[in-house]
Amino acid sequence: MTSVGDDVERPDDVDIGANGDPGPDGRRHPIGGLPVSVRTRIVEWAADVAGSTAPRDLSPVLQKVARFAPAKRARRAATVLADAVQHDEMFRAMVAEHAAKLDTDGHPPVDRPAAAARAVLLGSPDADDLLAQVTAEQDQTDARARVGELERELRVLTTRLARAQEQLAAHAAAPPADPSAEVERLRKRLREQGTRLRELQDRLDAERATAAAHSQASEAELDRARAQARAWRQRAEGATDRADAAAENVRRMRATSDDRRAVDDRRLDLLLGALESAASGLRREWQLIGGGPAPADTVAAGLPAPAGDQRTADPARLTLWAGLPGAHLIVDGYNVSKTGFPELVLADQRERLVRRLAAFAARTTAEVTVVFDGAAVATTRPFARGVRVLFSPPGVQADDVIADLVRAEPAGRVVIVVSTDRRVADDAVSAGARSAPSAVLLTAIGGTATGGTATGGSPG
Repeated sequence: MTSVGDDVERPDDVDIGANGDPGPDGRRHPIGGLPVSVRTRIVEWAADVAGSTAPRDLSPVLQKVARFAPAKRARRAATVLADAVQHDEMFRAMVAEHAAKLDTDGHPPVDRPAAAARAVLLGSPDADDLLAQVTAEQDQTDARARVGELERELRVLTTRLARAQEQLAAHAAAPPADPSAEVERLRKRLREQGTRLRELQDRLDAERATAAAHSQASEAELDRARAQARAWRQRAEGATDRADAAAENVRRMRATSDDRRAVDDRRLDLLLGALESAASGLRREWQLIGGGPAPADTVAAGLPAPAGDQRTADPARLTLWAGLPGAHLIVDGYNVSKTGFPELVLADQRERLVRRLAAFAARTTAEVTVVFDGAAVATTRPFARGVRVLFSPPGVQADDVIADLVRAEPAGRVVIVVSTDRRVADDAVSAGARSAPSAVLLTAIGGTATGGTATGGSPG
């Protein structure tokens, strides 16, 4: 059966551990080049991770593998799983995390192939050491297996030779009809068996010598890997010591800097305290009561207001008025909403107008009050933050509520009344407020003025 993902592009093997750091030798251990027992463990762990991970966290190829039965996943998709561990960094990290949990959470203790597989996935410095040990064990196991096969074949040939010798002796005891031909045949067979036996013995000796050489080479490689691992451990310990020393120096420098700053801050605090005490003493000695209007405000209050300055048709000027300190914007609700949103029902008109007034209030910091006709209006929906919404009581129009709001304001405060109703605008200007038409406010708050004129009164 063709494994899923055989056509996956395989980039060069670059050694980065599960955390993305390069390995000790600068190259990643190719999964296909690992010992069989180590590669089998990695594939089994990858199969477990693929089966227990959410499909959205897997590549399309691994999503297909995850649908395999658990007992068949590692066997039928071994190539795909090994390739994913080699080249898919996210999946490799998940497999490495799974391997790191072994020996914990109730898992059985790992053996040497599993320990080597975990070290390869985690990028541990002793990975080469463990791989060398596993390789040496595998070479010795393979050599013993080959020697055992040769010994079994030697025993078979020895048995055949003994049988042939017995047959030759039997033929020699009972002369055949043609003894010379039978004896020659047996002798030829005996010679062939002897030749085969000597060849097998030579092969056995050669295999034993090869196994011994492999064992010596593996021991030498194992010693080299152990020495390299010790060197890496020494380097890591030295780097850790240097990092600890640097951290201690930084801590001491920060402590010294904080102490110096605390002393300086205390000195400044004492100096400022002395200055404040001196200023308070002067205020008491000179009996300064403070308060009162500024001189310029006194002069400005005595000047007559310029004609036409209390009305505007410019949205920019209206926005400037609303941005003045303490400004209060009073809006004739239905007069503005019917001008800007006549296609909506009254509830939607109110909601849209109040929402845009809230944004305008946040932009200008003005106090905003919007007045609607209709005491019988019932609504459970909360209005926007920063906008005061009023409904006129029974028998009272919104125009009268607006006039009361203007009269309640203190003299000198910036009060702006927005309405297209001429009577409302004239009354507001007469009371010292400023006025602007509804279309001007709609333009300022981002609404759309239709050009029509809405009048005050109850919404019908």
